[in-house]
Amino acid sequence: MSPKLKKFIQSWVINTLAVAVASFIVPGIDYRQKFLNLVVASFLLGLLNAFIRPILLLMALPLLVFTLGLFILIINAVLLWFVGQISPDHFIVKDFSSAFWGALIIGIISLILNSLTGSGNSRIQVRRGGRPPGSDKDGGGGPVIDV
Repeated sequence: MSPKLKKFIQSWVINTLAVAVASFIVPGIDYRQKFLNLVVASFLLGLLNAFIRPILLLMALPLLVFTLGLFILIINAVLLWFVGQISPDHFIVKDFSSAFWGALIIGIISLILNSLTGSGNSRIQVRRGGRPPGSDKDGGGGPVIDV
């Protein structure tokens, strides 16, 4: 299996789990209790995130700068709501409020799972190693965490 295919499948599984958790927590999101509906909805969300989201981010750049990036939550909610509009017989997003809370939960769950599996673009690394040069003078013998 190629590394790109492996990363795609891993990302898809993480996205599917995140959408499942969001549909369990948020009352206005439902996948009609069929696993195939959940898989298709997460695939559509992944496609929209890959192709439409960059265009929306570019168009909303002034708002993103003004809101210090918080407008990304609105863009994520719009994309989740749009998935519900594309396939209303299989995946339901009741209203924009449900889409907003669902997108927030999907983002948090995806961040956690990507960090745990190492598949995301995690920027935090904790390494344990020897002491940095010159640390013998101050007598500090604790672990060093470079962030």
